Amino acid sequence: MERKLVSLSPSVSTSEMETNSTFSDHHSNRNCTVENFKREFYPIVYLIIFIWGALGNGFSIYVFLQPYRKSTSVNIFMLNLATSDLLFTATLPFRVDYYLRGSNWIFGDLTCRIMSYSLYVNMYSSIYFLTVLSVVRFLATVHPFRLLHATSIKNAWIVCGFIWIFIMASSIMLLYNGSELKGNVTLCLELNRNKASKLKTMNYIALVVGFLLPFCTLSICYLLIIRALLKVEVPESGLRLSHRKALTTIIIALIIFLLCFLPYHTLRTVHLLQWKADTCRDPLHKAVAITLALAAANSCFNPLLYYFAGENFKDRLKSALGKYHPQEPKCSFPFCVWLKNETRV
Repeated sequence: MERKLVSLSPSVSTSEMETNSTFSDHHSNRNCTVENFKREFYPIVYLIIFIWGALGNGFSIYVFLQPYRKSTSVNIFMLNLATSDLLFTATLPFRVDYYLRGSNWIFGDLTCRIMSYSLYVNMYSSIYFLTVLSVVRFLATVHPFRLLHATSIKNAWIVCGFIWIFIMASSIMLLYNGSELKGNVTLCLELNRNKASKLKTMNYIALVVGFLLPFCTLSICYLLIIRALLKVEVPESGLRLSHRKALTTIIIALIIFLLCFLPYHTLRTVHLLQWKADTCRDPLHKAVAITLALAAANSCFNPLLYYFAGENFKDRLKSALGKYHPQEPKCSFPFCVWLKNETRV
């Protein structure tokens, strides 16, 4: 579990809930196996997340930045979400090295502070960007003309800027504590046992504002759009494109919430409530480690959202890939000219 202070904002969770022998006493004689579990589990998982997240989000950003005849507020939110994911995945190799060395940090105090900061900025910015995306999709479907100005490109950038400033500023407390020397090793990403009681209070605030409020908003949007679709007479060709994309966006966002964020926030709360110094609870510690990895893996699932629910993403993707395909050879024969003219009709 990461050793750090937390603020009262939703962007700051209480700790990473990464558990090892230092969670009770780094030199304890208790037979805790969670340290060995982390040494085997985290490097593999973080390496997979790094490769998939870097490739998926890096290429998605490239696609979003391709010149296109029409830009939308949805793509602005997705571009910012992909940027957050890419910045976070850049920190994962440091985590891999830390656990391979048996929880020994060698990259300096400042880098250790950035590790905690990056995780929670990514987690809660992802939560808010996914929520805003779902709300915008819902409003564009139910009130497409009445709220046209509210979903403009300019307003989308303003909302993104507000989210970035709010999350990053409220997470600044995470930069106050860095690495700590314990014997012959330097610890990072560990819980400060002296702040356990304060962490519990901060966890409740972060749980409500940072997770439950967005999750309830997302769920309400899902129910309301289902209700709206039930009132619409669906033609034989299926749902309209706007309805289909709105429903796809909200469903994928809900899956990410349920798979990545809900287990972590639930077990983090249980873990803090049951935590006692000099106590080893291997099953719970390992479960929390797994849910933390799932929370980090949200950066791998977001590219699926871009592909299936992004505005013009597939067209942009084809345009980007087309740059690397050789053009068809030109033909000057009369038959070729005739064939080209026929295909244009």
